[in-house]
Amino acid sequence: MILAIESSCDESALARFDPASGMAGEWVHSQIDLHKEYGGVVPDLASREHLKNFFPLLEAAGIGADRGEISQIAVTNGPGLAGCLALGIAFARSLGLAWNLPVVGVNHLRGHAYSPFIGLHRESPEEFTKAFSGLLPHLGLIVSGGNTILFEINVDKRLIVLAETVDDAAGEALDKGAKLLGLPYPGGPQVERLAADGDPKTYDFPKAIAPRNERRFSFSGLKTSLRYRLEKMSDTELAAAMPDICAGYQGAVIDQLLGKTKHLIQAGSYSSLGLSGGVSNNRALRAAMERLAAQRFFVTRSKEKTHEKKVVDFCVKDRLGDAHSLLPLPLPLHCIRHHPAQPHVQQRAARLRRKARLPREAVADHQQCRGLRPRRRREEGVRLAAPRPRRLKHEGCG
Repeated sequence: MILAIESSCDESALARFDPASGMAGEWVHSQIDLHKEYGGVVPDLASREHLKNFFPLLEAAGIGADRGEISQIAVTNGPGLAGCLALGIAFARSLGLAWNLPVVGVNHLRGHAYSPFIGLHRESPEEFTKAFSGLLPHLGLIVSGGNTILFEINVDKRLIVLAETVDDAAGEALDKGAKLLGLPYPGGPQVERLAADGDPKTYDFPKAIAPRNERRFSFSGLKTSLRYRLEKMSDTELAAAMPDICAGYQGAVIDQLLGKTKHLIQAGSYSSLGLSGGVSNNRALRAAMERLAAQRFFVTRSKEKTHEKKVVDFCVKDRLGDAHSLLPLPLPLHCIRHHPAQPHVQQRAARLRRKARLPREAVADHQQCRGLRPRRRREEGVRLAAPRPRRLKHEGCG
């Protein structure tokens, strides 16, 4: 039995998972009501709430001084809010020391990637490995408040990032648009509710769909367009046009996600398509992705979309055969390789090579060139010379 602990943002969550039978239980404390008055998540408040809630959740799960059947502890180690992650990891390590159990760190984006397959495992745990292998290669889309990523799980069960956002995530764009419209937090569901009664063709918003050879998303211009439109409208006009504006704004976000996903489906040969992350709760996005999928389509169930604790322990189990899920390094997208065809990867490598004056071979890999920045270092016994002042020449002066 695996005990999973999730604290990457504003939810304290525990779950128990048995690889032989599936999910045994889940316990969640949400902080939405606490952060609603601030219009977003306040990291310090979220950290203190995690500290207060973990032990009551442990009691609710029926786990006290006796660990029971727990044989391993899995905990989210990134990405997320630093203070929240630190508390979750400290809590997991404390339990590991008290119970003499191994503690495993899991990237919660990897959990998102695998979450659409929880239902497949529930149907037949014994046949899951065979069924999962038959769905590869798999193309997946993660859409959440902090991440927008298109990725592939190849036949070797390795995760490869194919495209990602260069600025805001899709969920972040929806929340910021809702804030401009004066809607309460969380804004994404409010935009979806109003958009259901609107016409997306009434107001045209920019759809920054990159060319086929550029594997990226961008939502920054979309928010700017909404702001300029709202500045030209009175309060009365805005109230009357709110459903149509929400429908057009949401449609622009969905169209960009669908456009890049469609490009990659046409460029590759995939056996299945998946959708996960908090924004996959959006019914319009789910319906559009299902229409786009010519293969088998998997989407995370509503209870599993926002509660990563389920997918944390599902990801760590050895039936997936992916040992990289067990590496306890809190690095963003750790062990997920970037696709070399992404232009921003090549441009970054070239830029760093020029600055550091390194040969091409030294920074051929994106992971190697990360962090290489030229620095002026004072060598022992050598004093750096101060820059010479510029002399200005004027006509008529000697």
